[in-house]
Amino acid sequence: MAKIAVIGTGYVGSVSGACLADFGNHVICVDNNNEKIEMLKKGIIPIYEPGLDAVVARNTACGRLSFTADTQTAVKESDVVFIAVGTPPTCDGSADLVYVEAAARQIGSIIEKYTVIVNKSTVPVGTGRKVTNWISEETAKRGLSVGFDVVSNPEFLREGAAVYDFTHPDRIVIGSESERARNIMKDVYRSLYLNETPYIETNLESAEMIKYASNAFLAVKITFINEIANLCEKTGANVQDVARAMGKDGRIGSKFLHPGPGYGGSCFPKDTKALAKIGRDNNEIQNIVETTINTNENQKLRAAKNIESVMGSLSGKTLCLLGLAFKPNTDDMRESPAITICEYLANCGAVLRLYDPAAMKEARWRLKTIEKSVYFATDEYDAVRGADALVIVTEWNQFRNLDLYKVKNLLASPYFFDLRNIYKKQEILTAGLLYFGIGSGNK
Repeated sequence: MAKIAVIGTGYVGSVSGACLADFGNHVICVDNNNEKIEMLKKGIIPIYEPGLDAVVARNTACGRLSFTADTQTAVKESDVVFIAVGTPPTCDGSADLVYVEAAARQIGSIIEKYTVIVNKSTVPVGTGRKVTNWISEETAKRGLSVGFDVVSNPEFLREGAAVYDFTHPDRIVIGSESERARNIMKDVYRSLYLNETPYIETNLESAEMIKYASNAFLAVKITFINEIANLCEKTGANVQDVARAMGKDGRIGSKFLHPGPGYGGSCFPKDTKALAKIGRDNNEIQNIVETTINTNENQKLRAAKNIESVMGSLSGKTLCLLGLAFKPNTDDMRESPAITICEYLANCGAVLRLYDPAAMKEARWRLKTIEKSVYFATDEYDAVRGADALVIVTEWNQFRNLDLYKVKNLLASPYFFDLRNIYKKQEILTAGLLYFGIGSGNK
C-alpha cells in the first residue's frame, strides 16, 4: 500500500486522508495549525461531518492514520503527497492559489526521491502546470534533479455525505500524462478499482475543468427549477408535480430538481464564480453560468421579500427561522440562503428567533451584524414560541415531522412558510395554519 501525506486538514483533507487510510494506505495528515492537529490526535473532529469520527478512530487505532505539524518528515516519508488546502475566492471571483503555491514550494524544498504530487484542491485550469513549475523552481534552488509528477485528482464530495461519496464514488478522475503516476494513483485507489469504479484518465487541464463543469452544471439545474417554481407561483401550476414529471425523463434525471431559496455552501458559489472568471480571462464568456450566479442571489432575496409581501410591514414582528446551514447534515453556513434572508428580515425591523441542529456556533459570528435582532433558540419549539411566522429554511429531518398542532399553539400568528416544500399544503391547513410554499401557486 502507498505511503501518503495529505497537506491540509480542512474539509477535503480530513475526509480524504481518513478514507484513503480506510482503503489500507498509510496516511499522514499535515497541517500548520498545531491546535487542530492536537484535536485530531485526540479524535476530536473540527468539522461537522457524519461518520468521519468513526473512520478516523478506526484508522488511528490500527496505525494507518496519523496527524502531524511536521511537513518535512511527512513528505520525506511519503511516495504520494496530496495538496488539499483551501482555494478561497478573491474579490473578482477567481480562486486564490496562495496556499496551493505555498504547499507546492514546500514540497519542492523537501522531496529527495520520485514523488507523485496530487492536486486535490479545486483549482483553475492550468494550475497543475503551475504546481510543476513551482516545485521545479524549488528543487533547482537546491541543485537537485528530482523526479516527480503532478496529478489532478478532483474531489466530488457532498457535505453531509462526504464519507459515503469518497468510498462509493461515481468515478475517479486522474489527470496526468505520466503512465507511472497513473499506475501509482490506481494503487492508491486500489479498493475502488477492484470494485470496478469507473476511472476517467485525462490530461491535467481536462481533470481541472471536469470539477468546475460538474459543479456549475448542478448549480444551473438548481437555478433552473427555482425559476420554474417562481413561474409556477404566478400561473397556478405546482412545481413539485412539474419536477417529478421532468425527473422521470432519463435525459434529465430527478436529482437537483428541488426548488428552494437558492444554493449555498463552499463549492457551488465559489466554483461557478471561478469558472465564470476563467471564461472572461479566455474571452469565452460563460453566459449560462454568469446568469446562474446572478439569478441565485436574486432567489435568496426573493424568498425574504415573499415573506414581507405576505405579511406586510415586518417592523416589530417576530419570525422563527428553522435551519441556518446551507443544507442538512452540516454546520457550514458559507453563502447560505439563511444569511441573506436573516439580514433582509432584520433590516425590515423584524425580531428573529433562530435554530439549527448543527450551525448555532457558526451562526453567532456569521450573523454578528444583526445580533441585536436575533434570539438563538435551544430547539425548534423554543424558536417557534411567540413568533408571528415560522419559516423553514433548511430541510433537516427533525423539521420534517413537527407537531403542527403544538406549532399552531406556540405561534402568535398562523403563518407557515415552507421554503423547502417538505410539507403538504393540506396538512398545514388542517392544523389551522396558513401555508406558503415554493412554486405551489400560493397566489
